[in-house]
Amino acid sequence: MGDKWQKAKVSKFVVGENGLEIKGEYCPEPQCGPGIFLAVHGNRKSCGRCGYTVKNDE
Repeated sequence: MGDKWQKAKVSKFVVGENGLEIKGEYCPEPQCGPGIFLAVHGNRKSCGRCGYTVKNDE
């Protein structure tokens, strides 16, 4: 039942030579900070906690 969410969180990290490396981008807003990842959509990245959104330059 919780497999969907487990896969989403695992995709933000990768095991490298020096241990765990972070692939995801953190929310830059002060109330969120490190630990809150931005969701990647087709044309934007957004924070589900504070609503911060940035559009992709494609």
